[in-house]
Amino acid sequence: MELRQLKYLLSAVECGSLGKAAAQLGVATSALSQQISRLESELSTRILVRSASGVTPTEAGTLFCQHATLALRHIDAAVEAAQGARLTGVVSLGLAPTTSSILALPLIQAMNRRYPDIRLQLVEGMSGHLSGMLKARQIDLAVLFGPDNSSASRDMTPLLDETLFLIGRSELLQQANIAAGTGDLSLRQIASLPVILPSRGHGLRDSLDRAFANAECRPEIQMEIDSLAVIMEVVSAGLGVTIQPGAALTRAPAKKLAFVPLTTSEVRRSNVLVSLPDHELAPAALALRAQLRKVVAKLVRDGRWLGAVLHESV
Repeated sequence: MELRQLKYLLSAVECGSLGKAAAQLGVATSALSQQISRLESELSTRILVRSASGVTPTEAGTLFCQHATLALRHIDAAVEAAQGARLTGVVSLGLAPTTSSILALPLIQAMNRRYPDIRLQLVEGMSGHLSGMLKARQIDLAVLFGPDNSSASRDMTPLLDETLFLIGRSELLQQANIAAGTGDLSLRQIASLPVILPSRGHGLRDSLDRAFANAECRPEIQMEIDSLAVIMEVVSAGLGVTIQPGAALTRAPAKKLAFVPLTTSEVRRSNVLVSLPDHELAPAALALRAQLRKVVAKLVRDGRWLGAVLHESV
């Protein structure tokens, strides 16, 4: 029996509808229904009556909900008591520039509210560099791209997948007969445009090089720049286009830029939260890891992380 099953059940009874409860909780209706069905199987009794008009608890369900409500109150009180003793310490987190642009400030604000005595050290760098820092025990956690299986001793949690976008001034996109808001486009349509990308060795660049090769076309690389901030400044000035996740738009005045999603599934980017093993993490690092997952989930569900889709584990 899981706590979320109790929460799902109580929300469904309160709302009188699985759909309304799922929307309130930010989960899929099918997932909520499945968890309640598992709870019924574990209890070996029916606790909800489902009908076209909604859901109502059975007699057994009503009794169970009373005790479940009390149990959750006790758990909330236990959490508050445990968190009453303020956590302290220093914890280091590595973020790539695109991830940092959308995640850093909300995460810092959340940590300041929740754990004011924890000092956060934020390191911005390329995903490969951050992976090396983790391996060397120079940082505690990092958000990396793609499945990082270089070390079995790391704790890895998939966070989200990002769609990549062609980003540039409208007049440049129109030169290739690409109009913002008209739907997805292929890599072949981008080949004639002056593209600004990070240099080879950067994870995003390597993924794009493979994708262009598979599409049997070559992009016209106008410049190679390893600073996201500079890339977005140059693109905003109309000197070329770039291919980046939607989070990159927070680094530039979005009103000047047009953006169109790429259809190529090969260049979707997976974000993975990677940390040292639990036994090596201080309580402050464990607190940051939990808070980061909450902030990521809220950003995506609130529609603030353009093109991001949460992993089902978050």
